[in-house]
Amino acid sequence: MEGTTTAPSNGRLGFGKMGYGCEHYRRRCLIRAPCCNEIFPCRHCHNEEASMLKNIYDRHEIDRSDVKQVICSVCDTEQPVAQVCTNCGVNMGEYFCGVCKFYDDDIDKKQFHCDDCGICRVGGRENYFHCQKCGTCYSISLLDNHSCVENSMRHHCPICYEYLFDSLKDTTVMKCGHTMHEECFSEMLKRGKFSCPICSRSVIDMSKDWKIIDEEIEATVMPEDYRFKKVWILCNDCNDTTEVYFHIIGQKCSHCRSYNTRTIAPPVLPE
Repeated sequence: MEGTTTAPSNGRLGFGKMGYGCEHYRRRCLIRAPCCNEIFPCRHCHNEEASMLKNIYDRHEIDRSDVKQVICSVCDTEQPVAQVCTNCGVNMGEYFCGVCKFYDDDIDKKQFHCDDCGICRVGGRENYFHCQKCGTCYSISLLDNHSCVENSMRHHCPICYEYLFDSLKDTTVMKCGHTMHEECFSEMLKRGKFSCPICSRSVIDMSKDWKIIDEEIEATVMPEDYRFKKVWILCNDCNDTTEVYFHIIGQKCSHCRSYNTRTIAPPVLPE
């Protein structure tokens, strides 16, 4: 659920029907953080401020399910979590989830609560399915069309190290089934890195690149001392182990023809 502008110190912006909200959400309420008893526009505002505390032992994040009290931004009445203010009757969020204690006016995001994920998602329930093995919601386009990795989103982005499961940023699922932020994935490709930072498998079709390397190797004759030298390699793409001729440009997998390989020690043969 994305924010688009920067919030002033009091957390109120020209957002929502009555001009309230923060950089993360348009809503007409504030929350009282149960962990520190302070008032914030939303949990992300709390987490950002708490992460900057000088004493690292004081840094903490709010558990959204523990929020019990909210403050109406219209009449300043503090009250138990509910969609409608008990004092002035204002709707504090066009979308409201009592499980997540979540309010948002931007219903165009098509928010929905996933019971299996335990949190609210955006994009419309009809456009997503929950993969039980991966433990998260994926686009319907990935139904029966992705490699399952257990709890694939319950880790930090390998590039920026932000926790992915409830990140506000879009994520992408790579061919290997691992995940990262979409913007981090694009930046990785721009920098010429084409393998998964987690498992090292190629994340895009590299067949054209392998042909170029074939041509470079054919045009590059190794010195006599190395011409018939062999090494053992492990292929990061197919996980096959083979013995191949060494070349300074690269070693090609005999099984899948990939150059995404690394030199390893010879296998230990049974006596």
